[in-house]
Amino acid sequence: MEMYIFLSFALFFIGILGVLKSRNPLILFLSIEMMLNSANLLFVTFSRHWANSIGLVWVFFVLVVAAAEAAVGLAIIIHLFRSKKVVDIDQYNSLKG
Repeated sequence: MEMYIFLSFALFFIGILGVLKSRNPLILFLSIEMMLNSANLLFVTFSRHWANSIGLVWVFFVLVVAAAEAAVGLAIIIHLFRSKKVVDIDQYNSLKG
């Protein structure tokens, strides 16, 4: 069980580093997905350890949120790339109010 927890923390930390260091929006969204999947790994680990299926239900909800986030995020990225022809996050200041 300790190895799964360590792996989940390592994946979450790599995801945080990807979010903080990346200027590419695709890498940013992949890093967020990695962080969500590390949370899923923890849910499954504790669900199996405590012989309780509530963690698996939470995994389903996290996967639904991740799929919706990916669909909306990729649609925004495609729209901004088609309008600006740039994939650098710093160039996307058109969403400021």
